[in-house]
Amino acid sequence: MFDLSGKVALVTGASRGIGEAAARAFARSGAKTVLAARSSEDIERIAQEINSSGGEALAVACDVSDYGSMQAAVTKAIEAFGGLDILVNNAGIIEPISRIEDSDPDAWGKVIDINVKGVYNGIRAVVPHMLKSGSGTIVNISSGAATGALEGWSHYCSSKAAALSLTRCADKEFGDKGLRIVGLSPGTVATQMQVDIKASGINPVSQLDPAVHIPADWVGQAICWLCTPAGDAYRGTDCSLRDEDVRKAVGLV
Repeated sequence: MFDLSGKVALVTGASRGIGEAAARAFARSGAKTVLAARSSEDIERIAQEINSSGGEALAVACDVSDYGSMQAAVTKAIEAFGGLDILVNNAGIIEPISRIEDSDPDAWGKVIDINVKGVYNGIRAVVPHMLKSGSGTIVNISSGAATGALEGWSHYCSSKAAALSLTRCADKEFGDKGLRIVGLSPGTVATQMQVDIKASGINPVSQLDPAVHIPADWVGQAICWLCTPAGDAYRGTDCSLRDEDVRKAVGLV
């Protein structure tokens, strides 16, 4: 694992999947970890498990689509641990998967609220503190969908393209002020999202054999890696975990 001792990390969507894996990876790397999610039951359990294993973790109920809620989570993290060095904008949804002509406008908009506004809200809430301290890392969880259109995924593809644009814009504005804003495109990961995609039967991704999906733990390790100096090479862009050189650098097999 990577040494992130003394760092404080906040992970959104930390109740399961990539978010949970990232929170546990940060704890193993020595970072104090704040787990944020809409439902507090799972993050409280995970935080308790981390604390019982010798780590330091805090669970904070948070709706990333609401700026006030995101700002409150950042404030609680700083109050609890004295600062905030890392933000992982991981919270995201893909349901309901549907072609545009069959899509529900409200449900389509909810995906945008979480996947796009959630990333903006996270950046907006944490940047003033990071600018004051002159350092900080923001990792936005991206996807190949950011640059590739897929049937039934108009909401998800659009939202990930917007998240990539936010990574680029934030790097443009804060990259010369000590902040690192990077994206991570993990590929297909063995999470509930892939179960939902499989069930939809729409587009080639739903036809993939579940055996090809990488474990969420790999993504957690890659996120920690991007929070070390290795992440400098990916400022303002997406790092792809499909890249074999990246996997070797992270130490994945």
